[in-house]
Order: sequence, then structure tokens, then C-alpha cells
Amino acid sequence: MLSQFSYQRAASIKEAAEAASRPDVRILAGGTDLLGCLRNQVLQANRLVSLNGLSALKGIRQGPGGGLRLGALTTLTEIAEHRQILDSYSVLAQAAASVGSPQLRNQGTLGGNLCQRPRCWYFRGDFKCRRKGGDTCFAEGGDSQLHCIFGGASCYMVHPSDTAPALVALDAKVSITGRRGTRLVPLSSFFVLPADSLVKETVLQPGEIVTEILLDPPQPGARSAYRKVRERGAFDFALAGAAIVVAMAEGKVRTARVVLSGVAPVPWRSTDAEKTIIGKPLDAAVAVAAAAAAVKGASPLADNGYKVPLVRGILEETLTALAA
Repeated sequence: MLSQFSYQRAASIKEAAEAASRPDVRILAGGTDLLGCLRNQVLQANRLVSLNGLSALKGIRQGPGGGLRLGALTTLTEIAEHRQILDSYSVLAQAAASVGSPQLRNQGTLGGNLCQRPRCWYFRGDFKCRRKGGDTCFAEGGDSQLHCIFGGASCYMVHPSDTAPALVALDAKVSITGRRGTRLVPLSSFFVLPADSLVKETVLQPGEIVTEILLDPPQPGARSAYRKVRERGAFDFALAGAAIVVAMAEGKVRTARVVLSGVAPVPWRSTDAEKTIIGKPLDAAVAVAAAAAAVKGASPLADNGYKVPLVRGILEETLTALAA
């Protein structure tokens, strides 16, 4: 049951940022995550401040040098169907298209997808876990089949976003606006590990909101793909996935970024897999070696060891497809 709250439609980014500084206020974008959190009493709010009237936060614009500027309120459907993103940033189009159902993609926004709260069933359920101020991570001794195999420390959530690993693989930057002005943060530094905070998932401070995401122009010879495995063919979060961006030159990989989804509390970049690929042709042997490197250091819980071979299979398949 939703708690009682008042509703305000922000007239400016400044007004929204000022509202976001108050502890009893929640910022409303598409609402596909926030309203569920309020209904399940994961979050509380006395006031919702909607960004929906702020046209400056909507749409896809050309950026410097041929890159793109993606407004935080741009819907996932717009991202998935945009011709330039399909042609030049296919990893992002594929990731956006894999989110939820068509209805959710029509309503959900890019900024909201990056900032959504954990989908851990203990966090979302009637459990006072560490992320909600308790002293127990129930995944440590309970059902852990959907939890992380990398980066867990006192909390074993996985980051639920599909667009986040794609944007990290594209080396995107996020523009954040607050009462003190605007700052630009690499998306790879935007997310927070449990070892650094048990109550925050991003570097956003009170009074700050995401306004846009910036993409550099694609590199010459760039190829990219997002592969997601889930329990159901639609309307589900990743058991594991991978966003891969490579740039080819003279038949060999010149640069590579490999970022895993569904396996860590943040989009999990595998520099070991990248080192295995760079300077080599994308053939079957390289794909197998990179997949093995990507799972080095994995630390499964009691019920999620299946994610290790799953990640290897995903990477082998995706790298082989990119070689074609």
C-alpha cells in the first residue's frame, strides 16, 4: 500500500535540485522503480517531485565531435530505437531493448535505469538487511541464487541496470547538477561498492540529480554488443550479462572494454578479459581465454555458483559473434 505523499511538478532543474536536498523528498522520473519501492515500503516520502515537465532533460542531441548527449528523461524505448545509437552504439541500443517489457521501456527513463535501487529480494522484502540499517545480509546464509559473485562485502546485491554496463563499456560520462553547480563524472566512477557504502549505490549527494549522459564519438573500427541471460525470455533482470566494445585495426583488437552485468553490486569491468583480447584477432581461442580470465577471482555464495560458467559462456558467444 502506498504511503500518503504530496506531489510537486518541478519548474526548473534548480528547483528540482533544491527539492532533492530534503530528506523527505523523492525525485520522480518515469516512476517504474520508485513507486514500487514506496508501495513495498522500502522507501518513504512525504513529497514526490516530478521532473517530467523539464524539457531540457529529454531527448537525444548531437554532442561535440560527433558524440551524443542523452537527456536523463529520455525513455528506454527512444534509446533502443534511435537510428544513430543503433548504428554507432549498438551495445546501448541492445541493452535498452532488453529492459523489462515494452510498457516499462515506454515509461522508464535512462537516468532512472541508472539510479534504480537494488532488486535483492531481501532488500525489497520484509527484512531489515544491512542496506536498510540492519546488521545482517540475509543472502550470506539464505537463498543466494540471484546474488553477486564479484564485489560483495557485507552486502551481496547485484546492480539491476542493463544500460549501466553498456554505458561503462562505452566510457560514457554522466552530468550531475546540484545546488552548487554541475559536475561531470565518468560512469565507471558513478556507482558505489558495498565496501565503500552500505546505504548508497551512486555518488549522488543530497541535492543532486542526473541531467544527461555524454557519449564520445565511436572509435574507428568499433564493434559492440550486449548479451543478457535471464530466467524468462522477457520482463526479467539479468542472471548474468556482458557489454563488450572493441575497436579493430588490421584484423586485431586495438582497444577493448568488457563489463559484466547481473554478477556484482556495480557494473563489473573485467580488465583481465580486456588484456587477453587486446592485440589479438577475435578468434575462438581468444574468446575462450578471455572468458576464463573474466571469471578469475569470482567468489560465489552457496546457491549462485552457476553464474561462473554462465559468464564464461556469455563471453565466448558474444566475442565470437563480434568476430563475424
